Amino acid sequence: MAKHKKTATELNLRDPQYYISRETSWLEFNSRVLHEAIDPRTPLLERLKFMAIFSSNLDEYFMVRVAALKEQLEAKVSKLTADGRTPGEQLEIISSRLRPLVIQQHQHFEQALRRQLSAKGIHIVDYVDLNQEQRTYLQNYFDQQIFPVLTPLAIDPSHPFPYISNLSLNLAVVVKEPETGEELFARIKVPKTLPRFMALPEELRQQFYDRPCVWTGVPLEQAIAHNLESLFPGMNIQEYHPFRITRDTDLELEEDEADDLLLAIEQELRKRRIGGSVVRMELQSSMPEAVRGMLMREMGISDREVYEIDGLLGLGDLMSLMELPLPELKDPAWTPGIPPRLRRMNDPDDDEGEDFFSLIRQRDLMVHHPYHSFVATVQRFITQAAHDAKVLAIKMTLYRTSGDSPILNALIAAAANGKQVAVLVELKARFDEENNINWARKLEQAGVHVVYGLVGLKTHTKVVLVVRREDDRIRRYVHVGTGNYNHRTARIYTDLGLISCREELGADLTDLFNYLTGYSRQRSYRKLLVAPVNMRDRFLGLIHREIDCAHNGQHARIVAKMNALVDPQMIAALYEASRAGVQIDLIIRGICCLRPGVEGISENIRVMSIVGRFLEHSRIYYFHNGGQEEVYIGSADWMTRNLDRRVEAIAPIEDPEMSKDLQEILGVMLADNRQSWDLQPDGRYLQRRPTEESPEQNAQKILMEMANS
Repeated sequence: MAKHKKTATELNLRDPQYYISRETSWLEFNSRVLHEAIDPRTPLLERLKFMAIFSSNLDEYFMVRVAALKEQLEAKVSKLTADGRTPGEQLEIISSRLRPLVIQQHQHFEQALRRQLSAKGIHIVDYVDLNQEQRTYLQNYFDQQIFPVLTPLAIDPSHPFPYISNLSLNLAVVVKEPETGEELFARIKVPKTLPRFMALPEELRQQFYDRPCVWTGVPLEQAIAHNLESLFPGMNIQEYHPFRITRDTDLELEEDEADDLLLAIEQELRKRRIGGSVVRMELQSSMPEAVRGMLMREMGISDREVYEIDGLLGLGDLMSLMELPLPELKDPAWTPGIPPRLRRMNDPDDDEGEDFFSLIRQRDLMVHHPYHSFVATVQRFITQAAHDAKVLAIKMTLYRTSGDSPILNALIAAAANGKQVAVLVELKARFDEENNINWARKLEQAGVHVVYGLVGLKTHTKVVLVVRREDDRIRRYVHVGTGNYNHRTARIYTDLGLISCREELGADLTDLFNYLTGYSRQRSYRKLLVAPVNMRDRFLGLIHREIDCAHNGQHARIVAKMNALVDPQMIAALYEASRAGVQIDLIIRGICCLRPGVEGISENIRVMSIVGRFLEHSRIYYFHNGGQEEVYIGSADWMTRNLDRRVEAIAPIEDPEMSKDLQEILGVMLADNRQSWDLQPDGRYLQRRPTEESPEQNAQKILMEMANS
């Protein structure tokens, strides 16, 4: 007799046991980053890069996520997360999972990476290991270049404890008054305006190594520590101890009360530079209890916020060593390709080459960065529009871009050429607020219409609309992408873009920009899935359509690639689809709160993550639809913030060849066994490994080869 299978109503698909902690999942993601720093298959300097990324990821995690949880704990928030955790329980999970990872990171750096770097002629040398000639050089350098920058701050009844700024590396110094024997405390901030690692000149770095020496550097804080007599003349230096502070830096902005959003955010940025409460203190484990206790008391923290380190603090600074000219220790150089349809247009010797607009009129174009050149595709499209006499207007959204953005310079030129140019600048793009404010001012000064989005919503969508007069009609060209308009990050982030002149897409983007800049309350779109308007309902409808196919005995399948899956309603819908027999593959780089492979719940769901040379950032959504396959790309993950609190756009890919190309990309990624990890029901990830039966399949490497074919 068949076993009774509970219905979705009998079985609570929102039960916390079916959800992985968001915080645990993020820590698992950063653990995969750390693995790349440890994996001997990764080139040596790339391992150093991943070591730095692991640290900088943690900085942001503490500044935002941990800070928010601490605020909730202090406010006695009792609301549980989807996995049934209180803020206090989440902080305990973070502490217990993270501390072993931090120990592993520093042990590997001190005991393995430093030695391996030294074997290749890259020496991070402790000051105590220098010879006299090298010390003399550094002392002279200290006197001339470092000493004038430093400001020792005494701490006593007449000198209150100084404010310790966010992400600052400091020295806690104990000195003794020789006449009275009194011990005094001072703090020295290691200046960020100087390189963290002080390079020795060639004639000094080579002396004591039996093989060619490429670079020798000394940590800046050690050079300061060994010259403290210059800062405290007449005092006896007793001891010094490095420590590093992380503070709450999330903006607290009441948009409803901000008459001038730009001014309000500038004021909040000034507060951020100072920082909020301390959420982490990193210190060397050798720091005496008396010094440690004094720092903890003055900064109002407990043992939970203290992380003991054996070795150098602030390993994010290792990223600077990626500038060393050692290509043999890095990934092979990569030059992005140009889509075949654009190669003739980009040939400077071809006088008959077509312009961008005529190519798009023939057929949609899909670009895939960094396999395709961002400069030769998206940037070229916008730049040509800026200088094309037939173009009447250009509208775009800006979430993050570089400080020297050629695209925004092109928009300034477009305004100078008399075109209507409108740019929605998202001032609330975390950690890019200041850069975006600077661009907003430059654009406004050039005559560009600048708007700052909607109250209560971040504008995260990546879209461009170009309005062009052609003969006796107006034609609209669009770009809908998954990534930011940033030519620098486009070299290392994987992203997709659709360039099209389909009338319905142009009309939808016109409505979307009217929604962003005016008082439109557009509730329906022809093709686009737009958050927070219709995207959630449309995605849920697509999932339930696959459920109906499964119930009707048809093959039903969903493949979705995104950065994060957190939203409980979307996860419950996927559980329902799995229970109906829909085959589901999820490619999720970072956070995934869904538990795959749970009997009776998610047996038909598989979740994988790829962490490799390029940061997986593209979003692709595939639905089998009874054989009438539909594929979508766009800016949104399946997170509550993307679906409900951000303006996002997802576009259908209607060109059959482009749809097949996207399905091929998904297939290549699903077959990866070099950079991929499989999520287990208990929240752990297991890395796939090539075998004799399954030779290595590196998805990113394969896509690079395909781009050059």
